[in-house]
Amino acid sequence: MLLFVIVSLAYFSPVLSGKTIFQSDIAQHNGMAKELRDFRAATGEETYWTDSAFGGMPTYQLGAQYPHNYIKKLDATLRFLPRPADYLFLYFIGMYILFLVLKLDYKLAFLGALAFGFSTYLIIILGVGHNAKAHAIAYMPLVLSGIILTFRGKFLWGMVLTAIAMGLELSANHFQMTYYLLLLVVCVGIAYLVDAFKKNLLPHYFKAIGVMVIAVLIALGLNATNLMATKEYADTSTRGESELTINPDGTPKVKTEGLDYDYITTYSYGQLETLNLFIPRFLGGGSSEEFPEDSATENVLLQMGATPQQAVETLGQIPLYWGDQPIVAAPAYIGAVIIFLAVLALFLVRGRLKWWVLSAFLLSLFLSWGRNLEFLTEIFIDYVPLYNKFRAVSSIQVIIELVLPILAIVGLQQFFNEFVSEEKRKKALMYATGIVGGFCVLVILFKSTLFDFVSPYDGDIIEAMGAPFIDAVREDRMAVMQSDSIRSLILVLLTAGALWVYSIKKIKMLPAVGVLIVIILFDLVGVDKRYVTNDDFVNKRVMEQPFPRNPSDDQILKDKGRYRVYDAANNAFNSAQTSYYHSSLGGYHAAKPGRMQDLADFYINQGDIGVLNMMNVRYITLRGKNGGIVAQRNPYANGNAWFVENVIIAQDANQEILQLDSLDTKKTVVINASFTDELPLDNIQRDSTATIELVKNTPNHLVYEAATKSPQLAVFSEVYYPKGWNAYIDGEKATYIRADYLLRAMTVPEGFSKIEFKFEPLVIKTGSAIALGSSIVLLLLVLGVIGFRMKKKGEA
Repeated sequence: MLLFVIVSLAYFSPVLSGKTIFQSDIAQHNGMAKELRDFRAATGEETYWTDSAFGGMPTYQLGAQYPHNYIKKLDATLRFLPRPADYLFLYFIGMYILFLVLKLDYKLAFLGALAFGFSTYLIIILGVGHNAKAHAIAYMPLVLSGIILTFRGKFLWGMVLTAIAMGLELSANHFQMTYYLLLLVVCVGIAYLVDAFKKNLLPHYFKAIGVMVIAVLIALGLNATNLMATKEYADTSTRGESELTINPDGTPKVKTEGLDYDYITTYSYGQLETLNLFIPRFLGGGSSEEFPEDSATENVLLQMGATPQQAVETLGQIPLYWGDQPIVAAPAYIGAVIIFLAVLALFLVRGRLKWWVLSAFLLSLFLSWGRNLEFLTEIFIDYVPLYNKFRAVSSIQVIIELVLPILAIVGLQQFFNEFVSEEKRKKALMYATGIVGGFCVLVILFKSTLFDFVSPYDGDIIEAMGAPFIDAVREDRMAVMQSDSIRSLILVLLTAGALWVYSIKKIKMLPAVGVLIVIILFDLVGVDKRYVTNDDFVNKRVMEQPFPRNPSDDQILKDKGRYRVYDAANNAFNSAQTSYYHSSLGGYHAAKPGRMQDLADFYINQGDIGVLNMMNVRYITLRGKNGGIVAQRNPYANGNAWFVENVIIAQDANQEILQLDSLDTKKTVVINASFTDELPLDNIQRDSTATIELVKNTPNHLVYEAATKSPQLAVFSEVYYPKGWNAYIDGEKATYIRADYLLRAMTVPEGFSKIEFKFEPLVIKTGSAIALGSSIVLLLLVLGVIGFRMKKKGEA
């Protein structure tokens, strides 16, 4: 453990001087969570609603803290190192425990943990800020450890470890990664089922399954609040099912229960791109890959008359990457050494582990191809539960990142096993070296014959720069492929040489493992450092305050009223910059509020900003002539609440949203027919003297005062979210309805009224009670197991 701490801190050494890595996704998250954190710091209380993004949304996926969430406290204890060294440590320790459960020599377990933790994809996601993904991946080996212990008949400890590990896995809050883990567990379960059937051990197998079911139920209970709250919000988000049956252009909308097929498969791994697992820049590396020294492309640019500075700037816009994906931060490189050892293992490892590893490898590989293996992808999207809820199918390759090191190190254990004959070891080593090394030689010698080095975007480059220029780019793509192919070949030969020297008894196991550790670290860290370096670290303040204030922010903040800001200077619905300082109509989130996204698709993104008035957008930020951001005041904003005089009844969601086109929302409101029973009367008689004013506001509590001579229909510029927001008139609970597709409306009685909206989500109370009960059950289970073991030892 101490070595893992040292290695983690050594790799991310700038954290020792108080720096932190700049993670673009986390900068956006900090913008979204700013109001939540400020409220917590100011009051010591928790708000489960924020007005700073998308016109208002729950904070369930923005870092909300729940009562009795003790599994999260355990997780925080395990992540004691500065970020991102904490996640690297979790990679190491989780994999190390798994290898010990698999009964591997601790030295090989240490080697395997390093190989897993330094896998390039796992480092890259820390570089860009996919912390939740890294978090969930880190606990995968621990979950497998509990499952394997249970299948082995260690039912009590297996149950405890599975419950805790699965609880930690769920607390990471990245359900796509947990779902992929489930697919891996299915492969494990089938392998053990076949093995149990062959050995007539089916009762034992189903007993183990029963124990694991109990453990998973406890884990679900530990995370009940987050799971229930997330499910509740997800149904209303872009991940849920929309009521609309038309697109913004009026065409029929394809009815789906999950995400759109094109959205799911946008990031589909190319079949040829798979070879990046072994040769890092087989397809040119990442989308922003640097060109090699003495670049043919740079030379052509200089010949075309560009200055050295212009040549450098142009190269920064030309992709060396020639795969199909829109953007790739870096290749998903597992390591030439690990691939070689995995192939070696195929000749040495027997039994169920080999088959569940291979089946999981092939399943995740084929699914990662997405639209490049369309028939299988469509089967999973159409028939496999929940698969259509997740995008970026290429990310399922995290299972490959997990299982190949397992196979490689288990195979290495067999190679060092004294009961394996010398002849078998040598034969396996020769076959593996021939296959893997031979492939490298084939690529080096025949690369120009086997591959065309053509990118899907080369046509545009030819139009802009000409054919000789793109020929030079392809020459550079070929050069980096050859360079890395030679690199992989050398590493394979060095590894094979070390194992050969051991097999002929020239060195013992310990120095052989030491040599392998050095080779693997050189291999993986060398590639990792191409993409995540010390230069990526910044002072903590940069991440804590990722969006510097500009003059437009200062101007807007002088207005102390309650209003919203629309960021037309940036991509409003893909940026949290405005959310950091203001109540924003936009924001940055993977699961945006569904109705707000619909409003954006139908109107705002089409340039029709009339609907901004009903959202009380008082300021619109724009790009000035000099490129700076300026704030323009909108004099037509409706305000926080207003009385209307006309009602349009819409029969369905389509009519609701279409009626907003050019509607004077200050006077007229659109109400769905399902709410007509809650309207005050058929014909509203507008009281011109009536007033309604917001007198108090916090993110989770709004207070209005109204005065009217007759019942009126009031519309509130607040997002309709009935699963938590309760309305009160003069202290008595009241009914409110949905208006203008996504706002709130209610009947206000005559006279003076105090109207309150309080966010009181029942799901938090229910989930917290379940979490507390589950924590008590787990504690009693742990104490019971410890007591049982101590009693057994005493009797012995």
